[in-house]
Amino acid sequence: MTEQKTNKILNKNLQRGNGIIMPIFSLPSNYGIGTFGKAAYEFVDFCANSSIKYWQILPLGPTSYGDSPYQSFSSFAGNPYFIDLDLLKEDSLLKEEDYINVDFGDNPRYVDYSIQYNMRYRILKKAYENGKEKLKEDIKIFREKEKFRLDDYALYMAIKTEKLDVSRLEFPKEYKERESLSLEKFSKEHEEEINFYIFVQYEFFKQWNNLKTYANRKKIKIIGDIPIYVAMDSADAWANSNILKLDENKNPIFLSGAPPDGFNENGQLRGNPLYDWDKMEENNFKFWIDRLMINNKLFDIIRLDHFIGFNRYYEIPSTDDNAKYGKWVDAKPEKFFKTVLEKIPDIQFIVEDLGVITDEIRKMKNNFNFPGMKVIQFAFDSSMKSENLPHNYEKNSVCYSSTHDQSTINGWLNSLDEENLQRVKNYFALTDEEGYNWGIIRGLMSSVSTISIFEIQDFLNLSDDARINFPGKSGGNRKRRTLKEDFSNELSEKIKKMGNLYDRN
Repeated sequence: MTEQKTNKILNKNLQRGNGIIMPIFSLPSNYGIGTFGKAAYEFVDFCANSSIKYWQILPLGPTSYGDSPYQSFSSFAGNPYFIDLDLLKEDSLLKEEDYINVDFGDNPRYVDYSIQYNMRYRILKKAYENGKEKLKEDIKIFREKEKFRLDDYALYMAIKTEKLDVSRLEFPKEYKERESLSLEKFSKEHEEEINFYIFVQYEFFKQWNNLKTYANRKKIKIIGDIPIYVAMDSADAWANSNILKLDENKNPIFLSGAPPDGFNENGQLRGNPLYDWDKMEENNFKFWIDRLMINNKLFDIIRLDHFIGFNRYYEIPSTDDNAKYGKWVDAKPEKFFKTVLEKIPDIQFIVEDLGVITDEIRKMKNNFNFPGMKVIQFAFDSSMKSENLPHNYEKNSVCYSSTHDQSTINGWLNSLDEENLQRVKNYFALTDEEGYNWGIIRGLMSSVSTISIFEIQDFLNLSDDARINFPGKSGGNRKRRTLKEDFSNELSEKIKKMGNLYDRN
């Protein structure tokens, strides 16, 4: 397949339109966290009524310590917290008394992850006991179909449960190094626990696929999100140690991060194990191809996290306690992306090309015709030359008022000094009458970017108290939730009207 034909296939379904960032955990719910239940379907209806064509979510994987979807126990499994309890009741797997009086927290605006961790699995265990015989044949078919991606995860989680949730780095030697006889023995002795984790995944993907089908029927495309790295404590690192830079004891030799800059004199030590791209190339990038094939079924478009890292990555010795003395190492971008497009020709990417972008990165993006991201909050300085200014946008791009890692529009404007604030006001002709947030939303909708994406916080003009994530802050992130009243008919009509004005509906 020629590169030109590949690119044509890649972009065939990208249509001009508006999108919204709405993590699953942020959806309204009576049970402490957003799920795939009734409120998710009502959100899809809100998007359809607003003529919003794209729903962007955060990664769906099961979260580990820190509750970050970018540090997941598996790249192939789903987060049990998102399984809707009312839907389990409809399927006669739960009774209302199994969960209706459980205390899921006293603040409907925020997720209490400790409660979810302590209570959700107990409730799901009841559903498993009620459903394991009833669904035996369905789960058997599901497990056989998904064996290659879920067996390692279920076994891994069973070992973690048995060992009181320690990291794989603290597993007994025979489990850490995956000695086959020991794992076989463990599997037989803990068959029930392993089957429970398979059941949870069966329910997760059943509910997700039903929700996605509903969204697609409403002509809404789902934009998924894939973290570039696997977590240190994950079934991915445990079962695929051959493609990571680990020593003979399966411990990391190098860690991921970013070099020192104007914001952090020590750089950022993120702590993920790093890929050995030479070894990945030897087996034709099988881990990534498998990962992308699964995600291509789960989502309509994939946001590829940290696109720069596919070109080169920052490598920090694992013995270091900061990122000062790392070095840049080249990856295998051309060979990797050509292989991906040959194996999965219909895949569609949005690439997260934020940060310091070199000509080499631009060339890589343009060679494959991948749409990149434009974020208005990076646009304004004294030079007024930024690629993030709307008059410099290219058509094949996705523009954002804010992302899950940033301030809301309101919070951003309040953080600017008077000089930069005046630049923003002048650029968008902001007025109190229209509202500064709507002036910026209007400016992005009117741009040439194929897709413009906003957070509900920006439509509602909320302060930084409502933001999703504070990068660098160790706790309290990814907790913000919405309430049903946030999605009013008045707001829906306003979004639709503005979208109509700029040909985004």
